[in-house]
Amino acid sequence: MPAPIRYDPSVETLKPDEAETIGQLNESFRHILDTTSKDYGHAVRAVHAKAHGIAKGVFRIHDGLPPELAQGLFATPGEHEAILRISTNPGDLLNDSIGLPRGLALKVLNVAGKRLPGSEGDTTQDFIMVNGPVFTAPDAASFARNLKLLAATTDKAEGGKTLLSGILRAIEAPLEAIGLPSATLQQLGGAPKVHPLGETYWSQTPFRYGDHIAKFQIAPVSPALTQLTGDTVSTHGRPDALREVVNEVLVSQGGTWEFRVQLNTDLAAMPVEDPTQEWDTKASPFVTVATLEVPPQHSWEHGGSDAVDDALSYSIWHGIAAHRPLGNVNRARKDTYAFSAEYRGRFNGCPIHQPRELADLP
Repeated sequence: MPAPIRYDPSVETLKPDEAETIGQLNESFRHILDTTSKDYGHAVRAVHAKAHGIAKGVFRIHDGLPPELAQGLFATPGEHEAILRISTNPGDLLNDSIGLPRGLALKVLNVAGKRLPGSEGDTTQDFIMVNGPVFTAPDAASFARNLKLLAATTDKAEGGKTLLSGILRAIEAPLEAIGLPSATLQQLGGAPKVHPLGETYWSQTPFRYGDHIAKFQIAPVSPALTQLTGDTVSTHGRPDALREVVNEVLVSQGGTWEFRVQLNTDLAAMPVEDPTQEWDTKASPFVTVATLEVPPQHSWEHGGSDAVDDALSYSIWHGIAAHRPLGNVNRARKDTYAFSAEYRGRFNGCPIHQPRELADLP
């Protein structure tokens, strides 16, 4: 494998309209949050509002990593408390019969190192991933247009969304069969109704990896999870089917995932500023650097899990400088995710704090 590219600030190219784009994103977030808060009498996230499972575990960084992989958080082998959240992408709490992309957010605790702007004083490192290798938009401006479209569907009749989901799925399935899936159709409700625990998740966007540049992946490896890969979930008459099936597996068997890193070895072929381009895994394969172990536990209990979900916020900008988010889309996500978390804390009368240990959570 070619030598990994060394990180330098010059790998990013700032656009002159980024501040304007962030303003547009915040307006879409505000529209979603205003609408859903009015509906529920309670503020939920502007994206990935519905959690299907929250589980506590141990994030174990492997010993003996080569120098190019022993970077940042992964430079020191050992164990960290961690908490993961399984979700789907809309900003409203929808019936699970609507086919949507799955998300996995991971918060690693007690992480030492110089902090990213806005997370000073915290000790968490967040990773946010989706069950697809590429982002839906090439830049923040396109992301803002897509979010505006999604914001316009917030609070529309759920029955219509369910019907639309079935239509979009009928269009999307043949495209997947010939290797041409449409991220746009999936975002709007045409995604396959796969079991979240069988899925592999990608960061989609690039990050600093100490001296280098990388994308991240988390993949199921324990038999309880891998046997679910490709399985679909029956959602008929089950509005919270995903919470049910995730809980069934985790309460009885728990699960194990591998956390993997793909180093950038060619800035031309592996662009930092266009997250719609998948990095070639033959040129640079994903390599395992850590393992997430989740012991058997309830992943959703009404009352208790809702309180934990309210207390948590995830952002790619919660972390250390050694894993700085890179690229136009990631820069735009900094203020918008902070805006959403601050709105929730203010509306619900409970400012959100980053936990220092799992015992801090409700």
